[in-house]
Amino acid sequence: MNKLIVLYCLFANLFLSSCLQKDPVVTGQASRPDNWQTVLQEKLPLLGHRNWIVITDMAYPLQAKEGITTLYASEPYTEVLGTVKNMLDNSMHVYAHTYQDKELSFLEEDFCPGIAGLKAEMKQVLSSSEIINIEHDQLIARLDSISNLFEVVIIKTGLTKPYTSTFFELDCKYWDNSKQSILNGRIADAKQSK
Repeated sequence: MNKLIVLYCLFANLFLSSCLQKDPVVTGQASRPDNWQTVLQEKLPLLGHRNWIVITDMAYPLQAKEGITTLYASEPYTEVLGTVKNMLDNSMHVYAHTYQDKELSFLEEDFCPGIAGLKAEMKQVLSSSEIINIEHDQLIARLDSISNLFEVVIIKTGLTKPYTSTFFELDCKYWDNSKQSILNGRIADAKQSK
């Protein structure tokens, strides 16, 4: 009789615990299209120098690497781009080096209809002087390498135009290369004077 009670308690416990578990599709932040801004806003204070945020078109592959978080945004691409840029501009601790696919500059209306309008919209969010153009494969290789050590956040959109990804490489807003050079010089001077 005691064995039956123990078995009953075990089955009841398993049943109740499975009922109380949250549905990963509902609670998984990356799976809710209406939640990407909240997820990014919560992650932003944790991101810093050497982390990346990438806004992509629809065909961008879902990467399986552990260091990459993929979110989906249902808003138009340029709206997502503007929201992310605004978040970075208002951040106290990071700014971004901005990269786009070099191939984008060669896309024209005759073989990619709608690209001229998209480029014009993108220019309203990002000035050309902010953007560094690098070939797509080189950017992907950098992301692959970076994600071995540092978090990458990818925000996929419903855009169906090729070579339209924007890559934000985060850097420290309150410390720059010139300050680092001064510090390195002082450290070197201190070593020599010993």
